[in-house]
Amino acid sequence: MERLRPVFAVGIVPAVEKYGAVAIDGGTRSGVMRLFGEVRAATQATFPLVGVAVAGKVKLPQQQASLGVEAVLEPNHTHFVIVPGKDWGEESPWIARTATTLAGAAPSVTVLVNGGQIAYSDVRQSIEAGRPVFVIAGSGRTADVLVGALAGSQADERAAALVDSGLIRSVSVDEPGALAELVAAALGGSAAT
Repeated sequence: MERLRPVFAVGIVPAVEKYGAVAIDGGTRSGVMRLFGEVRAATQATFPLVGVAVAGKVKLPQQQASLGVEAVLEPNHTHFVIVPGKDWGEESPWIARTATTLAGAAPSVTVLVNGGQIAYSDVRQSIEAGRPVFVIAGSGRTADVLVGALAGSQADERAAALVDSGLIRSVSVDEPGALAELVAAALGGSAAT
């Protein structure tokens, strides 16, 4: 996770803050979602960080733990959208819809860092919304499968179909400044402005 910290501290958080954007993720206190919340708090950023989580898998504040609850909400997020469902992945369409609704007429972008099987659905939902997707090469798992598909290597059908959209670009985990420039450009500016 520490290797991924600059992706957020240099690549994502400053651009989101500079352009007054809203950031959205799965909102739980695990993996890159936890890292995103921690970096936002450490940098004293003020942009809204919205977690979209499925009701049947997260423990809400003041709620007793119950059967099936597997995660807690990340405390550095500013807002949460708790959506119906009992299984991980049921939040994917809600994440995309929340992003589309909050962006309104403003541009938006998806950044994929690492990701498991559900990330395929997250990326597909973003592509269906016409949202560009920046995939962090070298961050592992689904992100690296998509980067391989971009490079023309044999990939599973899901990765190939997503890459065929033309909306996916990759940037190295070791180049967070390049990610900042891509995010800034997608949000309507440049890193130099």
